[in-house]
Amino acid sequence: MRFIKFAVVALAFSLWALSAGAASISLADTASHVGETATVCGLVASAKYAANSRAQPTFLDMGQPYPNQPFVAVIFGTDWAKFGEPETTLSGKRICITGQVRNYRGKPEIIVSDPSQLTE
Repeated sequence: MRFIKFAVVALAFSLWALSAGAASISLADTASHVGETATVCGLVASAKYAANSRAQPTFLDMGQPYPNQPFVAVIFGTDWAKFGEPETTLSGKRICITGQVRNYRGKPEIIVSDPSQLTE
């Protein structure tokens, strides 16, 4: 029981530290911050849940609709239910995403695995 309490406290502190130390950057600047933890805010211009793809990702294309988006937030199928149909509920909204900026096929992205990484 003590281990579970410790794990919960450690996780909460880690998530707080992650968001507290994250620099806020614009959508246009995300490509120059690959490898850094950052908070990126913008409009979800298009959203798609690829239910038939491997890993069942949901793509939140920010700033411009796919394929012209400057930044993508990705929620994998294993975490999808935590967000309650994000392709529907977040489309057209202005959101902020916190996490490590990565480069995937020339596009900056943040993998979102916990709702605490996302604010509206």
